[in-house]
Amino acid sequence: MTKTPRPLAPLPRRSVRAATAVLALTGLLAAAGCSGGTAAAPPAAGAVTAVPAALSPSATASGSSAGSPNGSPGASGSAGASGSPSAGASGSSASSGGTVAALTPDVTARLDAAVQRVLSEASVPGVMVGLTTPDGSYLKAFGVSDKVAGTPMVTGLNMRIGSETKTFTVTGLLRLVDQGKLGLDDPVGKYLAGVPGGDTITLRQLADMRSGLFNYSADPNFQQAVVSDPNRVFTPQQLLTYAFDHPANFAPGTRFEYSNTNTVLIGLVVEKVGGQPLDVFLKQQVFDPAGLGRTVFPTDASFPQPHARGYTDQTPDGTIADATDWDPSWAWAAGAVISDLADLQRWAKVLATGTLLKPATQAERLVTPPTPLPGVGYGLGLFVNHGWIGHNGSLPGYQSAVVYLPSAQATLVVLLNTDISSRGEEPSTLFAEAITEIVSPGNVYSFPPVSGSASPSASVA
Repeated sequence: MTKTPRPLAPLPRRSVRAATAVLALTGLLAAAGCSGGTAAAPPAAGAVTAVPAALSPSATASGSSAGSPNGSPGASGSAGASGSPSAGASGSSASSGGTVAALTPDVTARLDAAVQRVLSEASVPGVMVGLTTPDGSYLKAFGVSDKVAGTPMVTGLNMRIGSETKTFTVTGLLRLVDQGKLGLDDPVGKYLAGVPGGDTITLRQLADMRSGLFNYSADPNFQQAVVSDPNRVFTPQQLLTYAFDHPANFAPGTRFEYSNTNTVLIGLVVEKVGGQPLDVFLKQQVFDPAGLGRTVFPTDASFPQPHARGYTDQTPDGTIADATDWDPSWAWAAGAVISDLADLQRWAKVLATGTLLKPATQAERLVTPPTPLPGVGYGLGLFVNHGWIGHNGSLPGYQSAVVYLPSAQATLVVLLNTDISSRGEEPSTLFAEAITEIVSPGNVYSFPPVSGSASPSASVA
C-alpha cells in the first residue's frame, strides 16, 4: 500500500497486470491512487509495479529498543477524501490511544497460526516477522528462502525493501533542512533544471506526494523496457524522461497521488545540495547515525549475502520468475535499498519518533493529510495507517511493511520474498493485518482491496 477473516491486504495493488507501477514502493499508496478525474488506462501485460507497499502511509515516543532477530530456521524465535492538504490535517491520528496484547503463549500461538494461514492462502514462499513491544518480542521466520533448494527462511537474511526506501531518501532531505541548506517550501526548480512546473512545485509537495507529476513507472514504454530486460541499467535522468513525456495530472498541492517521480527528484536534490552521491550521503547522514549496519543503497544489482531469493509474476507472459538479481536502478531513490529485519526494527522507531531530526522538522513530517484510503494519511515520506506510522514497499520479488505504533511503543516489520498479489491484495498487507488484528485490535493495519481499479496510484509500495 487488508479485515476480519478477509484476506489481509495492505495497499492493494489490484493485480500485477492491472496495477500501474508504484514501486514503493510496497505498495500501500499506489493502490490508493487519487480520487476524482479520469482513470488511467490499465498498463499492458507484464507491467512492473512497485508499491511502497507502504504508502507505500505516522508522534514522537520513546520505547525499548527492538530486539535483534535471530537466525534460526522455520518458525523458531521468541487514505479518505483527496483535496488540498491543510496544515495539521491528518488522515489517521499518530497519537490516538492504542495498546498491544501481551505476548503470552496463547497470543504467540495465535500469531503462529495467523502467519501460517496467510503464508498458505496467499502462496507466499517465505516470510519473516518482527514484532517488538515494551514487554517482549516475537521474531520468527516461516516458509522457505529458496523454492528450488527448499532452504528455510531465517530472520537474519538481507531483503530488497522497495518503497521503504522512500523513508530514507526523504529523511536525507530533512537532514539537509535541519542543516539550513534548503527549505521544504523551496521550489524544486531552485535546485534542478528541466522539471515541468519546477518553479511552483515545492520540495514539500514532492515529499508528501502532492506534486501532480506523472509517475514514470506508470508509463507503458518504461514498463515494457523493464519487463523486456530486467537487467537494464537506468539513470535517474532516464527515469524522469518517461515522466516528463506526460503532462502533470493536477496542479501542485491540490490532491494526493503516489508517484515514484517525486522521490527520484528528491534523490537528485539531495545529491546536489549534499554534494555526494546518494548512496554515500545516505550512509553517512542516515544509515550510520541510525545504527543501521546492514542497510545499503546499491549502485548496481549486487545483493549482500546472505539473502532470500525473490519471486514475481511481473513478466511478459505472467509466469513466475526469480527476480533476485534484477537490477534495481529503475527504482533508485524510490525503491532500491536493501536491509534486514534487525535494522528495520530499529529504523521503524527512529523514523516514527524523529531521532535524526529536530523536533520541529519531525512535527512537520508528521502532518499527514488524508489520502483516498480510509484511515490512511500521508506525510513527508511516511504514512499513518490506523495509528501505525511507517511505510510499505514492493518491487519484483519482494515486499515489506515497516511500522511503529507510538501509543504502545510497538514495532512491526514484515519481510517476504514475493510481490505476487493474492486475490487483488498485497501479501505484506495480509500479514500485517492478520498480526495487528490479534495484537492491536484497536489499531488494525489495513488497506482496502481495489477490485479492477485503473487508478494510477493504487498502492504505495
